[in-house]
Amino acid sequence: MTRDDRFYAFIVARTSRSRAHIRRISVHKRWLKASAAGLFVVLCGLMYGFYGLTQQAEHLRVEHENQRLRAENDKQRQELQNLNHRVDAVEDTSRKLAEVSGVDKDSPVPHGQGGPARPVNSAAALAALEAKTEKLEREMRMYEAFLRSRGVVPSIWPVFGRLESGVGGRRNPFTGRGHEYHEGQDIDAAYGTPVEVAAAGKVTIAGWQRGYGNVVYVDHGSGLSTRYGHLSKINVVVGQTVNTRDVIGLVGSTGRSTGPHLHYEVRINNQPVDPKPYLPGAEKQ
Repeated sequence: MTRDDRFYAFIVARTSRSRAHIRRISVHKRWLKASAAGLFVVLCGLMYGFYGLTQQAEHLRVEHENQRLRAENDKQRQELQNLNHRVDAVEDTSRKLAEVSGVDKDSPVPHGQGGPARPVNSAAALAALEAKTEKLEREMRMYEAFLRSRGVVPSIWPVFGRLESGVGGRRNPFTGRGHEYHEGQDIDAAYGTPVEVAAAGKVTIAGWQRGYGNVVYVDHGSGLSTRYGHLSKINVVVGQTVNTRDVIGLVGSTGRSTGPHLHYEVRINNQPVDPKPYLPGAEKQ
């Protein structure tokens, strides 16, 4: 370094085969300090940027985890809601079957409830509801077996086909807007397909009714009955006794219908219940 305190002098030496080359480089202190300061600022900026990227990545990770947890909670809430609906439906059907079967059971369904509440995302709550549902379904199968032994439980498909609208709320099939309650199970079938009665009984109605079009009601006794709607042709008359698999009519599209299909209802004490449990293999569709 030279005696001039304003500069730093650097000597750069380079040799070749023939001679040596020496070069003197002078750098003002201000430029050197400015460069050092600039380098420091750049390094600080890089470190800050790296820290920001790290924080952003952590924020995204936490947000993703929160979304996953929210989705899991929503799924469990939906499962609980579905199980509650299933329990209500099974309780109702089990109670009705117990009534019509005449089985002496003081309390076919446990009505007393209590104890501490559980959060809707509790796995224990799901397990408890599933256990309760299984118990109720076992009771329902017991009542059905009793009634089936008497030949009064619908136990066959009146027609074979794809299951369409079932029991419950649905959109208006004509407008696609608004909701309505559907009391039976629609089964897709070709026009003119023979419709077989699902259990032995007596015809109580055979004719035209608003909404149903051509319809047949069959009373199976013990509070059980079935209905067959939108028929193109009726093959039975009121008061006629029918046996399981007798053809009572043909598939059509009469009444409030968008196309050929069978509207099939199962009723207990004149209250509609889900026909699927009475259609062997329906759960596979």
